[in-house]
Amino acid sequence: VGALETAVGLDAVALVQAYLRLNGYFTVSEYPVVATERRGGYRTATDLDILAFRFPGAGRLVPAPGRRDSADEEHSAPDPALGVSADHADMIVGEVKEGRAVLTDAARDPAVLRAVLVGFGCCSRVEAPRLVEQLLREGDAILPDGHRIRMVVFGSISDGSAHASVAVVSLGHVVDFLQRHLREHWEVLRHTDSKDPAFGFLMTLEKAERGQGAPPRQAGGHRAPATGQRR
Repeated sequence: VGALETAVGLDAVALVQAYLRLNGYFTVSEYPVVATERRGGYRTATDLDILAFRFPGAGRLVPAPGRRDSADEEHSAPDPALGVSADHADMIVGEVKEGRAVLTDAARDPAVLRAVLVGFGCCSRVEAPRLVEQLLREGDAILPDGHRIRMVVFGSISDGSAHASVAVVSLGHVVDFLQRHLREHWEVLRHTDSKDPAFGFLMTLEKAERGQGAPPRQAGGHRAPATGQRR
């Protein structure tokens, strides 16, 4: 069974949101962008799948087993697959696809990106057109306050169909990352009840497998061999 099959029934956006949160991002999902109609009135131009912001130096703090002092907490750098510097602020405009990793026309609409940049206070209305043009051309831009904004596509299949300048992270990698985190820190996490729907569901699966005495799956979906069992 592949890693993605573990997530059957889970919303892909929820998986990506859990992944970004573990990497130190604040997230907003299904963010609506409102546009005006030519004949008057308003409409929802699109719902952006994921908007995420990470402060410099953000990371995961996991208490070391048996220790209560903060000195031995573990501080993890962001996943290298995200291509983000740990020491700089980073904002992601993310598209999530259960199939091919591609940007929709709406996500590349200058009016939509302008609304996001201005609406979140990233830049002024005067500066927005230049920054949006750079973002569409190069896939990222450095904003006036110094933080970086970039476009990232999350999808099951990465076949090069996404824009060349846009970063791509596979959903398979997202699930593997979440599962690895669970198993590496299980002694701590098994005592918690996660309110995150995706991470909470993966925790339930892990508890169910361990409760039945089945060896936990390795990243990628393969079961680890029992003690004394050959691969």
